[in-house]
Amino acid sequence: MIKQAEFYLDKKKRINLARKFVFGSAENMLRNLQYYERTKNELSSEIEDIRKLKEKIGEQNNISNLMAIEGNIRDRYYQSFNKIFPEKFRFDKRTRKPPENMMNCLISFGNSLVYSTVLTEIYNTQLNPTISYLHEPSERRFSLSLDLAEIFKPFIADRVIFKLINKRIVDESCFVKELNYCLLNEKGKRIFLQEYDSKLKTTIKHRSLGRNISYQRLIRLECYKLIKHFFRISEYKPFVIWW
Repeated sequence: MIKQAEFYLDKKKRINLARKFVFGSAENMLRNLQYYERTKNELSSEIEDIRKLKEKIGEQNNISNLMAIEGNIRDRYYQSFNKIFPEKFRFDKRTRKPPENMMNCLISFGNSLVYSTVLTEIYNTQLNPTISYLHEPSERRFSLSLDLAEIFKPFIADRVIFKLINKRIVDESCFVKELNYCLLNEKGKRIFLQEYDSKLKTTIKHRSLGRNISYQRLIRLECYKLIKHFFRISEYKPFVIWW
């Protein structure tokens, strides 16, 4: 915990880690869009915009500016969804509390699951979940899980959403809609949780380890990579989809 705090208290060490979280998140968002660009052939402008924003990550020397870049990248990423999904799932902007439509609802629910999963994996290591680098630490939230979740939201939550929509597994019957909010009903939650659990259990052959590991295990490995970084065993590199 002392080593973890050291990297928060040292401004250069903190911003270095924060940049890596944003970079990993941006790279994984790009991988998702590149997949759909091969079939839709309509996302070149969004991909180029995100690439240009990604180039600015290394230039940021304070957290607020870095968060602004991250926000711009994510906004551009979400705007591309309207070119990917059917009209009934289109949305104008990201709304959270409460989500105003079906797409915002799916994103919020998926993100909350990733936060919880990341927190569970953190608890299985010696990391302190309240000491973070991109998000400001707070006694009232486990902010390190927010940092690491940035990397895994595109890879896990978003890909679950893509499958649920594109394969027509979810529809209007999975939601409760009121005047200014939209939430998943019990049927919708059950469907999403089943697909999310299946995604976590999916395995791939890890390039470095040479054996099959689950997507959930990738999150634990990310925690271990941070620990190695704190003890200067190896420089932390964020997880980026390679397949």
